[in-house]
Amino acid sequence: MTSDPGAASAAGAPVEDLVMLPWTRARAALADRPLRLRLVAPPYPALGLGVLRLLRVRVLDGAHDGAFELAVGYDGYERL
Repeated sequence: MTSDPGAASAAGAPVEDLVMLPWTRARAALADRPLRLRLVAPPYPALGLGVLRLLRVRVLDGAHDGAFELAVGYDGYERL
């Protein structure tokens, strides 16, 4: 979620509306903004299964003012 829900938007829609969208659609909606990506994964070696999705959006401030931090993860994981 954002620190100020009314402040951030992507293509006219709140960034919260992007949560659970496939990564490619979320990235396209935020194409004009600087992004920082974090992959959420299990604490063991694993392969991601299914679609890579946007799980969380956070607006960064300070030195990264205006950038979005995006947490992404797969639908599931298979232990190696």
